[in-house]
Amino acid sequence: MSFKRISLFTTILLLTALLFCNIFIEGCKSKNTSSDTTYKLTGDTVKDGKNLVQIHCTKCHALVPVNALTKDTWRYHALPSMSRFFSVRYLMDSYYKTEKDTLGLSLLEWQSIVTYYRKMAPATLPSAKPPVALLNDWAGFTLKKPAPAMHPSYTTMVAINPVNHKIYSSDYIYANVTEWDSNLKAHGSSGLPSSAVSAIFKTDSTGASRLMLSCIGRIEPVDFPNGRVVALDINAKSDKADQTLIASDLARPVQTIEGDFNKDGLKDLVILGEGNLKGGVYYFKQNKDLSYTQQPNISDQPGAVQAVAGDFNNDGWPDLMVLFGIGDEGLWLFLNDHKGGFTSKNILRFPPVYGSTSFQLADIDHDGKPDLIYTCGYNYRSSRILKPYHGLYLFKNMGNWDFKQQYFYPINGCTKAIAADFDGDGDLDIATSAFFADLQNKPEESFIYFEQDKPFSFKPHAIPVSKYGRWLNMDVGDYNNDGKPDIILGNYSTGFEFQPDLKPFWDKNIPFVILENHTRK
Repeated sequence: MSFKRISLFTTILLLTALLFCNIFIEGCKSKNTSSDTTYKLTGDTVKDGKNLVQIHCTKCHALVPVNALTKDTWRYHALPSMSRFFSVRYLMDSYYKTEKDTLGLSLLEWQSIVTYYRKMAPATLPSAKPPVALLNDWAGFTLKKPAPAMHPSYTTMVAINPVNHKIYSSDYIYANVTEWDSNLKAHGSSGLPSSAVSAIFKTDSTGASRLMLSCIGRIEPVDFPNGRVVALDINAKSDKADQTLIASDLARPVQTIEGDFNKDGLKDLVILGEGNLKGGVYYFKQNKDLSYTQQPNISDQPGAVQAVAGDFNNDGWPDLMVLFGIGDEGLWLFLNDHKGGFTSKNILRFPPVYGSTSFQLADIDHDGKPDLIYTCGYNYRSSRILKPYHGLYLFKNMGNWDFKQQYFYPINGCTKAIAADFDGDGDLDIATSAFFADLQNKPEESFIYFEQDKPFSFKPHAIPVSKYGRWLNMDVGDYNNDGKPDIILGNYSTGFEFQPDLKPFWDKNIPFVILENHTRK
């Protein structure tokens, strides 16, 4: 594919994303937003607007504080996108209803909400002050990178195989998966239905090494259910002949996890269909012939971005913890009911401007209870401004999955956090990446290594890798088989820009970089 064709494809992709991207309350479409709660307008637009927001907007998601966005962002982006969920139409900075728009809020009620945000929202958002200044150094890591490609990289996945220590990557334009050896030479590239965004490495009953991939379909947030999950023999010589289709017609699947959820001795699958307005948490039971049969959905809510399986109530049955990053954002616990289904319990809720991106359960303070590592920073919906509440959050587990915030480090557009004992001192350190970082003013925040010095206290290192790429994905594993966890960052070099005046300064042709770990003595 020529560079011109790639540029044209990227332009079309961005225009499509602009056409279809939605504000943070996509989940409202399936919930009741009608004016079924009586409230008598007082004529005080600020009071009325505040009360109406608390009554109606919280039916769909956590309350968004009026000062979470700027005045112009509310006026020109957030409110126009929200209005359709209340059967109010928008045209050229004006709102109206037709005779067909009998549901939702009255025009007068909606105007009260608009006036409230216009009057009370700030003109600008303050910058968040980090608790500790960044240290600009390599922190014991060294850089390794493959040779640049002849075309821009659109890396949607990087993954380290824990068995053979090889790296596997996927590119959005070419919809493939590529294997890289220890010298970072590419050996074989298998075509996929669409680019992969997550991987499971496994060995089947015959001893063959298998790679199960979640192929997203469309990477931009649209309702086009062409995602698939496939498995392939990574030792095979041929290409598609060795692929097995596991599931199809999925709403942008972003992760697949295995678990024997019905305790029949076979590994079932849970697939997260992030979708856009439509999505869900899908459950596929494995049959004795090793095929899969889809069961009733665990959840029909779109926006699931990451899940972890575990026995969270100690009853001997595997459960799920799922993070949702669209609409009704938050962390949900799905407890196994022992009958082929799950019951849900909300653990944490976040306002829908957070853009939740990842989480990990890890015992940070060594008290025997898994704590919560959480990131937020997806910034490509209708409120594309830098947000001081984006970043890395740490929550202490007070018992029974009751989390209390202990730490926050502001990182614009934070995408992922992975904890590991990188320096070998017995405690957990954290690596973070930020795809929607403030690359114009703070490019160093695109990757930060948090070295823990005592429980919930860290020395943050800004490792200087921003000039090598724009990091959409990250994985941690022992790449060189020396017993130390290394870090790999995938470069999605072009697209999804939200800073119009930003001139790219990073290398567009390197598919990924490795931070080789030399921190241990």
